[in-house]
Amino acid sequence: MKLLLLVIATLVCVLKTVTAISIDIPAHGQHCFFEELAKGDKMTVTFQVGEGGNLDIDFLISDPGGNLIKSSARESTGTHVIEAAVAGKHTYCFGNQMSSVTAKSVNFNVHDMQKIENTAKADIDPIESEIRELADSIFAIKAEQEYIVVRERQHRDTAESTNARVKWWSLGQVVLLAAVCFWQVIYLKRFFEVKRVV
Repeated sequence: MKLLLLVIATLVCVLKTVTAISIDIPAHGQHCFFEELAKGDKMTVTFQVGEGGNLDIDFLISDPGGNLIKSSARESTGTHVIEAAVAGKHTYCFGNQMSSVTAKSVNFNVHDMQKIENTAKADIDPIESEIRELADSIFAIKAEQEYIVVRERQHRDTAESTNARVKWWSLGQVVLLAAVCFWQVIYLKRFFEVKRVV
């Protein structure tokens, strides 16, 4: 019974902390976010670009001193894990500086912010270890599901756009065909008319 309560409490805490954020980044723009981490805390940022341009974005994480921890350029999706070497406000930014016209929509999750204590690692209960592995798997599945939803939306938008273009192209061809037929009838009628000289 105690184990069941522990599992339920852990899953409720995990699911409560998982929230996806969606932001729109204008051309030449950058959005930054802050997380307060203690020394040894672990943070995972997963993101995917949903709309705009070539579906790529720049990403960086810096420590409280402004030192760059991780960076990546022109990624459409990514997962970045850091372990805080110093305590303080860590900054992670999404940049769209390379785009001159197109705004981009980015969905991202920040999770796994937990203190990793070396002393606790040795005394960890096997059940607690399994629960942590399950929680990590839930985060991975949720991130993958959000990525699939974004891709499905992109493909649906592309299919609807193609369908609209085909429809208008077909209507244009019908109008052009009717105009050519009408012109040919008038031209042939004039060709066969007998001209009388008075």
